[in-house]
Amino acid sequence: MNEADSSPFNVRALHGAARRGALHTMHGVVETPVFMPIATAGALKTLLPSEVAGLGASIILGNTYHLLLRPGEKELQKFGGVRQFMHWDGPLLTDSGGYQVFSLSKLNKTDDDGVTFQSHIDGSTHRLTAERSMEIQSAIGSSIRMQFDDVAAGNSTRDRYSEAMERSLRWAARSKQRFDELNKGVEGDRPLLFGIVQGGTHHDLRAQSLQGLTEIGFDGYAIGGLSVGESREDTFRIVRSLAKEMPADRPRYFMGGGMPEEIVAYVSFGVDMFDCVLPTRNARHGSLFVWKGNPADAVREAFTRAMDGAADFRIAEALYDKIQITNERFMSDETPIDAWNSAETSRTFSRAYLRHLFKTGETLGLRLATLQNLGFYLRMMEELRLITANPL
Repeated sequence: MNEADSSPFNVRALHGAARRGALHTMHGVVETPVFMPIATAGALKTLLPSEVAGLGASIILGNTYHLLLRPGEKELQKFGGVRQFMHWDGPLLTDSGGYQVFSLSKLNKTDDDGVTFQSHIDGSTHRLTAERSMEIQSAIGSSIRMQFDDVAAGNSTRDRYSEAMERSLRWAARSKQRFDELNKGVEGDRPLLFGIVQGGTHHDLRAQSLQGLTEIGFDGYAIGGLSVGESREDTFRIVRSLAKEMPADRPRYFMGGGMPEEIVAYVSFGVDMFDCVLPTRNARHGSLFVWKGNPADAVREAFTRAMDGAADFRIAEALYDKIQITNERFMSDETPIDAWNSAETSRTFSRAYLRHLFKTGETLGLRLATLQNLGFYLRMMEELRLITANPL
């Protein structure tokens, strides 16, 4: 799709810079702002797809790198893609695999054509290029696909950021060409392809990346390379300035972030889509996001503070308490895990019981904690959609 073509994204309302929108995909409409729970390898961390949908998820995320390694391209094609394989009925976005090659592979070698890497599972050697990433994402059958990109670490030099940005632009053009070839002649709805803005913490590099991507033309634009070790202050600065320059009629996706207060801030800057492992990863370690009070009031106060430019800790202060459920102080706590949570289990089971499950190593504890944290994130997004539906 070129920039002159119709956009799959409709902005329904503006609340300052924040947007309320609808993204039309081949597998359904996604109301934004939206959080995508992570199904890295085709599973949602102890939960059934129906349970995640019941919490309010409309779209989930899978990963090209992991699904390439297991179950593999042939198995995915055999089952008609990962959505059918895992019985998820809604839209699915796939990351291109670039970040995982950077962060997980035992050994990788990047050249201008692509990346050769060793699997973190068994050490086997694999090759990913822009074209192969598009082919694997096609086998996965995702609704939204990401260009293959080169990711620079958060403490990189300007030269390394520039190299990764320029290489990612070249790979973006190749990704788009192969994507178009794979979808040539497709009648009716087709998958969407997003470009990824790179450039580290340097605004001029980000601007150069964005200009190059918009000249190629994508269905949406992502902000990549900002969850890899840089400071939160730098991240806020880049996202705030970049969001103002991104195409207004295309969805804006912040990749890999973040904490609840960060997401509220990014929504106030005009970002539409998010994913992060934090709710599920924290849950596995007994670390819970618990509402301060009525979610509608908490999110509105946090959003108001973000709009007023408050520091991130002030936004978090309005939103939630973070508790470590394995602490001894919860041993006899009869109160619900979280009386305000969307998950019925959080309103039913006590904190003492959840602590007991963690202490005894019961898998149910992981499920209840995951329901709690995903329920928190998804309810937060629901409240943000309600707030941004009303123009200032």
